[in-house]
Amino acid sequence: MSAGTVSTGEIELERTTIARMLLDRLGDDRPGVRTRERDWTWDEVVHESAACGAVASSLRTEGPFHIGVLLDNTPEFLFWLGGAALAGATIVGINPTRRGAELEAEIRYVDCQLIVTDTAGKAQLAALDLGLSEDRFLLVDDPAYAELVAAHAVANPVEDPAIDASTLFLLLFTSGTTGTSKAVRCSQGRLARLAYSNTAKYGHVREDVDYCCMPLFHGNALMALWAPALANGATVCLPRKFSASGFLPDVRFFGATFFTYVGKALAYLMATPEQPDDRDNTLVRGFGTEASPEDKTEFVRRFGAELYEGYGSSEGAGSVTLDPNAPEGALGRPANENIVIVDPDTREEKRRARLDEHGRVLNPDEAIGEMIDKAGAARFEGYYKNEDAIADRIRHGWYWTGDLGYIDEAGFIYFAGRKGDWIRVDGENTSALMVERILRRHPKVIATGVYAVPDPRSGDQVMAAVEVSDSTDFDPEEFAAFLSAQDDLGTKAAPRFVRVSTDLPVTGSNKVLKRTLQEQGWRCGDPVFRWVGRGVPEYREMTDSEKAALEQEFHTHGRRRFLHV
Repeated sequence: MSAGTVSTGEIELERTTIARMLLDRLGDDRPGVRTRERDWTWDEVVHESAACGAVASSLRTEGPFHIGVLLDNTPEFLFWLGGAALAGATIVGINPTRRGAELEAEIRYVDCQLIVTDTAGKAQLAALDLGLSEDRFLLVDDPAYAELVAAHAVANPVEDPAIDASTLFLLLFTSGTTGTSKAVRCSQGRLARLAYSNTAKYGHVREDVDYCCMPLFHGNALMALWAPALANGATVCLPRKFSASGFLPDVRFFGATFFTYVGKALAYLMATPEQPDDRDNTLVRGFGTEASPEDKTEFVRRFGAELYEGYGSSEGAGSVTLDPNAPEGALGRPANENIVIVDPDTREEKRRARLDEHGRVLNPDEAIGEMIDKAGAARFEGYYKNEDAIADRIRHGWYWTGDLGYIDEAGFIYFAGRKGDWIRVDGENTSALMVERILRRHPKVIATGVYAVPDPRSGDQVMAAVEVSDSTDFDPEEFAAFLSAQDDLGTKAAPRFVRVSTDLPVTGSNKVLKRTLQEQGWRCGDPVFRWVGRGVPEYREMTDSEKAALEQEFHTHGRRRFLHV
């Protein structure tokens, strides 16, 4: 049995590079990659990867050996991942939801010397000035591409001898939900370590059939699915994109046992009509982040598979230990004594959170702070060409996650949103994530984003954007009554503005793009309802004249500078 395979439930030998893990799959006849049209054994995957690596090496020029990939979830994406690993190159996953100047700036920033895409992707890039000549683009659906790869076939694949654990393998753009994206550095060694740690944490085995419906340019799919599958020799199944309606048919077609998700994707899935045979599937478990507790509970009930709700980021992971006794909403327990919640200004550790019977934090100002890892600085590999962002993460020798959290009196740790999700209303702090979880309880709300908009006199107000299947079916009176019935919704946290949409903007990894929503505020193409009066909420749809009058208040009170609109 070759190294990297599974015998008695444990991997025989842990490798330090992705290249070596890939070469361990030579001669392995188990399916490595599957689509609805074709299967590749792991041995074939290695040879396809080696050919792509040889193509890359033949086209290499001076400068960083960075290869941009603008593709849906296709086998070619995986082959170029493998090829880069063997050639010592760095893959930059290009987000297909970016457009125009933003996309141009991101690609130029990461110094791609070669871009692998298809005809549709090339058309998306056509009007951009990327500083690359036409021969620096490889189109995987061009007949000439297949000929090029075939001409570089490698009989006995090997890794570049200069490769070691420190070799830069990935530049992963952050989601950019609340700010500008940064390119996170990920070495071959770091991804290899994650492959083995996630194998142990989430129970990956060689017999797994992993359904990869999250985008391959994002850390979710690469760190939680592809790398563990490579370590174990499990099968990776590829739909081009996530589809809520196609999820269960795909799971049944492939016989999938594992998948990954993000919160909004799971919300879309749970919005599909329930069928009596939903449990007739092969799923065993899934892993994801930021799903609402209600969606998790409903998924387990409908589909019969266990969900591991985790915490992590492209920058770092490993700060939480799973605990089967964790209460609803908790991530688990801090992985070690270095994982603490602190006040970002004073660096003092926050008090333990006192929770009521609904799980609501009774002392948020005392308990909620930034999650930090006192020993995490050594594991953070930094951002590409962004020293200011690195300095923001590493301060006083600690790694600052940029995420809010709290620890309850029983020692369980909770995620309370990104630092940018902290909304201050009338001198009190409110976590946008907690409000989002409450709004997701409404049966007609598919997804939501909560964010701060400026108050015309002082501070902020809470605005929520909710996605529904039919905006004409939104009943503001019913919605107000629903909010009034939520015992854990604080009076300062209730949204003063509610945007109702059938298609909220999202990142390429299906996270609601709150940065865009916040910039648009109440000036958008969707209906916006405003809380009027005092006490029990009453929502009325805003007219253009009412929006103009609201903005005039900012002028009157000298706060025009705070307007995004």
